[in-house]
Amino acid sequence: MSTVVLGYVPKPEGEAALASAISESQLRKAELVVVNSHRARHGDGDGVIEQELEEVRARVEEAGVVVDVRHPETGFEASEDLLNIADEVSAELIVIGLRRRTPVGKLILGSNAQRILLDAHCPVLAVKSD
Repeated sequence: MSTVVLGYVPKPEGEAALASAISESQLRKAELVVVNSHRARHGDGDGVIEQELEEVRARVEEAGVVVDVRHPETGFEASEDLLNIADEVSAELIVIGLRRRTPVGKLILGSNAQRILLDAHCPVLAVKSD
């Protein structure tokens, strides 16, 4: 079975990427591996991230797609976690969400999205939120 890997964050760009990843998985008849390296935010109660990921799991399963949800706590950058998992599962596609940036922000090197786009061993679908 082929595999699509999604870099998910609970933000508008993450939701847009989730919708695209579900569609791509359905089209390709592929399993979807959801990777969330998002760290706990100040003020998050116990289990907030786990609850968000369970909601993602339910949404993907509801769409009829086989899903594997991962929340690695490796201490690596999110891009490194995502690329490592994509290599591990021999992903045929990576889906990520992009946020809008200021002109100055676009000049800053080292963003997770940039690293994924440059270092992935498979095609990357970058999605913007509305």
